[in-house]
Amino acid sequence: MLQSFDEHAQKGNEFLQLIAFELGDTSNKEAAERITRAVFRSLRELLTLEENFQLIAQLPLILKGLYVEGWAPQKKNKKRSKKLDDFYLEVIKEEGAKARKDFSTEEEIKKGVNAVFTVLRMYISEGQMKDAKAVVPDEIKILFSANSIEIH
Repeated sequence: MLQSFDEHAQKGNEFLQLIAFELGDTSNKEAAERITRAVFRSLRELLTLEENFQLIAQLPLILKGLYVEGWAPQKKNKKRSKKLDDFYLEVIKEEGAKARKDFSTEEEIKKGVNAVFTVLRMYISEGQMKDAKAVVPDEIKILFSANSIEIH
């Protein structure tokens, strides 16, 4: 049992290490975890309940827990960001007090969100990413594409 737990922890750590790499600071897994949590919380409000569960099914076990932490799924989302900038603001809000440290500029929020989606595309099948992309507002679809968001 312990070996199985260690394997799950290792997969979660690999995911966070990839995000830290995308952020340009492999020594800061804490920031990678905070940003991932905030993006997951914001993402689950964008997706339908069905798409959330299909996406979660493909995540490593520990990340499934991170995705659903504090979530009370409902048939209908409370609010949906319609614009990409609104999604960024929602991520900042979800991160809370540490957001000022992780996202001191607009470039940093874009880089953080892009890092999480870049790594998600490594773990989630192309078909599932297309399915999730189909249910989000048009301006937010770029996050689900292999094209990275241009950061100025």
